[in-house]
Amino acid sequence: MRKYISELIGTFVLVFVGTAAVTIAHANVVGIGLAFGLAVTIMAYSVGAISGGHFNPAVTLGMWINKRISGADAVYYVISQFIGAVLASGMVKYFLSAMGASTANLGQTDFTKISAFPALVTEALVTFLFVLVILFVTSKQYGNASFAGLIIGLTLALMIIATLNLTGGSLNPARSFEPAILVGGSALSHFWVYVVAPLVGGAVAAVVAKALGSEAE
Repeated sequence: MRKYISELIGTFVLVFVGTAAVTIAHANVVGIGLAFGLAVTIMAYSVGAISGGHFNPAVTLGMWINKRISGADAVYYVISQFIGAVLASGMVKYFLSAMGASTANLGQTDFTKISAFPALVTEALVTFLFVLVILFVTSKQYGNASFAGLIIGLTLALMIIATLNLTGGSLNPARSFEPAILVGGSALSHFWVYVVAPLVGGAVAAVVAKALGSEAE
């Protein structure tokens, strides 16, 4: 149970800090990327020691494919991640309401400058790169426990900065879920992209990482 609660808390902090940077702080592209990245880094060095610090269904999928986590744990991890994201978006909406600000923007991810296929490619690519990095920096053969959390956080920040103006830089179905549900519109109708693409990217990353020796003892 501690593992699942850790995933819930970690995902909550990721989504709350990141989307609050968008909606409450009105940060620029770099600030938003760093907010998400530093949130992951902080959680990886704290509750990540209990659960492994996935905070993302795409990461959990990659870990399950490479047999670092059981199927049962993977299911409960994903459920916990979605619960954490739901609570985080609810809190962001609450604080915006308390400020008297509009709740039409909850940091939802969407694509308005490109069509669905380029959006799929974008999200799949950056999630692939993100999960590939995670699988290597946490591997027994090539990993570095002292710096893994920092590397993972910086990688997420860079991927979000690179793609924020294309797709919102999600890389995470749980992160995109609740804002889309609460706001609706095109963010909700496009939500499938933020499920399919990260899961494909995470799965391919697992296969490629294993082929390159990430699972070697």
